[in-house]
Amino acid sequence: MTLPPMNWSYPTSVKFGAGRIAELPQHVRASGIRAPLLVTDRALAALPITAQALDALDAGGLGRAVFSRVDANPTEDNMKAGIETYRAGGHDGVIGFGGGSALDLAKMIALMAGQPAALSVWDLEDVGDWWTRADAAAIAPIVAVPTTAGTGSEVGRAGVLTDATTHRKKIIFHPGLMPAVTICDPALTVGMPPAITAGTGMDALAHCLEAYCSPHYHPMSQGIALEGMRLVFGNLARAYATPEDLTARGHMMSAAAMGAVAFQKGLGAIHALSHPLGAVYNTHHGTTNAVVMPIVLDFNRPAIEDRLARAAAYLGISNGFDGFRAAVMDLRETLSIPADLTALGVTDPDLETLTAMALEDPSCGGNPVAMTAENTRALFETCL
Repeated sequence: MTLPPMNWSYPTSVKFGAGRIAELPQHVRASGIRAPLLVTDRALAALPITAQALDALDAGGLGRAVFSRVDANPTEDNMKAGIETYRAGGHDGVIGFGGGSALDLAKMIALMAGQPAALSVWDLEDVGDWWTRADAAAIAPIVAVPTTAGTGSEVGRAGVLTDATTHRKKIIFHPGLMPAVTICDPALTVGMPPAITAGTGMDALAHCLEAYCSPHYHPMSQGIALEGMRLVFGNLARAYATPEDLTARGHMMSAAAMGAVAFQKGLGAIHALSHPLGAVYNTHHGTTNAVVMPIVLDFNRPAIEDRLARAAAYLGISNGFDGFRAAVMDLRETLSIPADLTALGVTDPDLETLTAMALEDPSCGGNPVAMTAENTRALFETCL
């Protein structure tokens, strides 16, 4: 077999460890930022960890400017409001502070604030070489500070934005969206509500699992995905049950970053289903991934059974594919994940629209079994 030509990339400088949020000012300055705008969500803006970060910035002479109009599934309206705040404040860089929504929106603000008015953010969707349409020199520097352990956006070159008109989530990509520095401080995740710990943790598992099962050739990501799964299975239940366990929290924060690094190898049907559900019904992304995960495992079984048997052996799970699936179900039960989409709050869904949206999602191209209109609709039906 002739190996295919591939383009591989690995992430930025990561400052990992409890208490390292205190280093925020020095890393902001090292990134060339002198007037940062901290982008976070509404709930997080009122919490002590945000005040701690702002106090550190203020003490370092960097001000304490905040933008917090960030929805759970951020839209271009959130982005436009953030750009107005960015320009009005004379800012020269952003700090993404929070979960995936805040980090992604911070990236979109940094990307679009300096672009010409004629360029729409939708012109930069992750399709072919559309990213080359942007003026790379106009992208503001980004510092990322995750406060959840799931999306891995802190080490990624893309962000997810929802089109409020069409209710479609779109992946916006540019190499310049890679944060200059990422601070991974597991102490910042201690105050997460249990449901968010569960949902974001299952998002990390979904990233690692789908990357591992993707048929594309990327052995480096394959190894990272496998170890990321081990960290999730070994630590998510601990972080959920004992929020103050900084070791478990740290391992989950590592697993989240590893999942995002690994999924440059590809994602699959879990995310292809989850993205339209989140856009239309505003469901939590990671929790939605957890709900559909076993159904997608069953769907993909003919193509991934042997591969997951090897993973199970590494993970210390007996009985191959069946044992792996059972471990997923046990973890879901421990974390009180809803049993199906109906329990998640998805009622009377428009299956035709959801199916079309899933097939348009870039994630479906990485699924090990080809997704069609017929089998994708059947997947949604089985998940209800």
